Amino acid sequence: MEYITLNNGVEMPKLGLGVFQMSDAEVTETVPAALDAGYRLIDTASRYYNEKALGTVLKSSGVAREDLFITTKLWFKDHGYEQTKQAFQVSLDNLGLDYLDLYLIHQPFGDYYGAWRAMEELFDEGLIRAIGVSNFYPDRYADLITHHRVVPAVNQRETHPFYQQTDMQALQDQHGTVLQAWSPLAQGNPDVLTHPVLKRIADAHGKTVPQVILRWLAQRDIALVVKSTRAERLRQNTDVFDFHLSDEEMAAIAGLDRGQPGVGFTHQDPRMLELLRTFE
Repeated sequence: MEYITLNNGVEMPKLGLGVFQMSDAEVTETVPAALDAGYRLIDTASRYYNEKALGTVLKSSGVAREDLFITTKLWFKDHGYEQTKQAFQVSLDNLGLDYLDLYLIHQPFGDYYGAWRAMEELFDEGLIRAIGVSNFYPDRYADLITHHRVVPAVNQRETHPFYQQTDMQALQDQHGTVLQAWSPLAQGNPDVLTHPVLKRIADAHGKTVPQVILRWLAQRDIALVVKSTRAERLRQNTDVFDFHLSDEEMAAIAGLDRGQPGVGFTHQDPRMLELLRTFE
């Protein structure tokens, strides 16, 4: 497993398992298989409603706490200074941990200023090893770092061959913030996974298209959060650090960028606006 150094010196595994949309039963079955396959970064969120199940698995895993890298996220309805402190403690208790490795603001809505100030204090107190954000567009990211002391260690964004985030990564590189890809395989989009350019490169290396995509991201120094409930696929996803894509292959994949998200919510997405109205 390769590691990437965050802007505060913390070492984070470059590849991790995300448990988005996993039931408690799926978490109970999948996370042990992932740990056996060599995963050490596990990514959850309060909004995934599976922190308790993950905590139970981690407690019985036999993997030393210092070898694990656990991420969870603060949902926007808990933004604000005091609410963030309370929500953090709930997540920590759910996970059965004494500290978090990474705590992220899940969405850039509401009082994320107050949330970030609380997270800075929790970081200073040693309760979080690194703090960061998720789904922050350039304007929100620049706004946050302009008005606060601690620069995010990570910004988690949808990133894959059709939505490559090159401008976002360039901006973050100026401030030492790691881009971490969620949905790096575009949630199994067949247009991605059967693309002839990717298929040709995969055949040349004796690899699968998903492995080529993950390798392409890793060579861009992008961290990865992958999701699968299949043990075989989990193992395949870790087998991406034993080959290298040429400059020509990297350029060919770069040419696939469509510049538009394909999955999930954006802060301009009408589905997200409708979701926001449910909390008004």
